[in-house]
Amino acid sequence: MKSLFLITARGGSKGIPHKNIKPLAGKPLIYYSIDIARQFVEDTDICLSTDDDTIIKTAEEYGLKVLFKRPDYLASDTAGSYEVILHAVNFFEQQGIRYDNVVLLQPTSPFRTKEDVIGCIDKFDLDCDMVVSVKSAASNPYYDIYEEDGEGNLVISKGNGKITRRQEAPKCYEYNGAVYVINIESLKALHINDFKKVHFFEMSEIHSVDLDTMLDWKYAELLIQEKMV
Repeated sequence: MKSLFLITARGGSKGIPHKNIKPLAGKPLIYYSIDIARQFVEDTDICLSTDDDTIIKTAEEYGLKVLFKRPDYLASDTAGSYEVILHAVNFFEQQGIRYDNVVLLQPTSPFRTKEDVIGCIDKFDLDCDMVVSVKSAASNPYYDIYEEDGEGNLVISKGNGKITRRQEAPKCYEYNGAVYVINIESLKALHINDFKKVHFFEMSEIHSVDLDTMLDWKYAELLIQEKMV
């Protein structure tokens, strides 16, 4: 099965300025995703989609040729990942290169491992729409997530409210944003939000760290400093 490893790195970042090229433990954040992709495929099957000239320069200094600059309409705050992924797939198909799936690696997950990516790829087949990496949810709608009932009262989100121990509640997961293996035929037919056949691979809490704020960044630096990753 032929895979396109796609790294998406928009230039604008409000939570962590210049996030994708900010050094983490001495190397730009984006290099972590490039390093992982290079453990699976040659550079010809790695695509960096970015609108930012500095990110392009940083990647090319690392030896990765950037084949196109993402158009401005796909780099706004309202642009979605779906359109960005489809744009990259269409670019290669216009060159006569077709892939079976896209392995999306977002730069904000520097601690994903080769084994995490293998775990997702191994769960993928052409009968599913997508395999996504997840982590165990911090809160559980059967146990400690509540919502308003319309009369100003809090009620448990799911179930009958009789579960008194977390261990009794069905296990719940949340996307961690580290790895997506996406069926290209499904991508052309449906928006990602409409996918029905979504399989998952569970990652550890530490390897699921996602860098969105400076607090996340400081936590990541601490994990590295303490040799926990």
